[in-house]
Amino acid sequence: MRALTVSALSDDLSGVALRDRPDPDRRPGQLLVRVRAASLNYPDLLMTRGAYQLKPPVPFTLGMEVAGEVLACDPDSGFAPGERVAAGTRLGGFADLVAVDARTARRIPAAIDDARAAALGAAYLTAYVALVRLGRLEAGEWVLVHGATGGVGLAALDLARALGARTIATSRSPDKLALVEREYRPDLALPAPGFREGVKQATGGGADLVFDPVGGGVFDESTRCTAFGGRLLVVGFTSGRIASVPANIPLIKGFSVVGVRAGEYGRRFPERGAEDVDAIWSLAAAGRIRPRVHATYPLADWRAAFDAMARAEHVGKLVMIP
Repeated sequence: MRALTVSALSDDLSGVALRDRPDPDRRPGQLLVRVRAASLNYPDLLMTRGAYQLKPPVPFTLGMEVAGEVLACDPDSGFAPGERVAAGTRLGGFADLVAVDARTARRIPAAIDDARAAALGAAYLTAYVALVRLGRLEAGEWVLVHGATGGVGLAALDLARALGARTIATSRSPDKLALVEREYRPDLALPAPGFREGVKQATGGGADLVFDPVGGGVFDESTRCTAFGGRLLVVGFTSGRIASVPANIPLIKGFSVVGVRAGEYGRRFPERGAEDVDAIWSLAAAGRIRPRVHATYPLADWRAAFDAMARAEHVGKLVMIP
């Protein structure tokens, strides 16, 4: 099969290539899936550089989530050959075939195409764990979503609205932010940086939850407009700078700083993790959340997809089609 393989770590993708590799061996408890779509995530880009917390030994195949067709499974798996499924893979998704844990797979509702199904999992699961499990979101609360034009940020904005929150979206790009305003209708949209006073004025003092996959100066400014009793959710550092906060600021202002690792949360609490996955698929099947696919790329054009990710050109998710 073809697989997008990292043979050496580098900052310029020089160690990445589409190669022929052996078909995966399906073990008991796994599904063998023919990949129809695979979503590109920012951690995929970081892993090519060795800059992500997951550091698999080279060579390895990239790709954290897929949608496709079951080719083989255990008789008692609950699935059958020919069924459409989506699943998290952590690694191995950017290939013609992948073996996935049957427990992580979900049937794709008929109304959701393969590209959107591949775009749903990691982004919305991260948003759900952040907002619901760790952020304890309640309807009517104000949620400030940074990086709201990217895959994870847009998922958080979409999910927060579906759960009854009042939302504020930020982005560095006025054009992309205007698109998000038209399609997802946050209560307020603000440029980042420079959002502090707008947030305080709209909320009457500060946001109850801050969803921050950006870090750097965005995090710094967020500490000045988080409400007393609020939760500042640290999701990532796409700005490139890992911010820090003097302990006296959350003490005086009475807010919590909460780290979010959705995948690790599910591994440590597997029953809750399964409930979280079921929850986002139920919301998607009901049409309450709408994953947005910005563009699809043939797997052979993987470099164009990675370049688009690196330049943050997208609104929503980038998806590759083997």
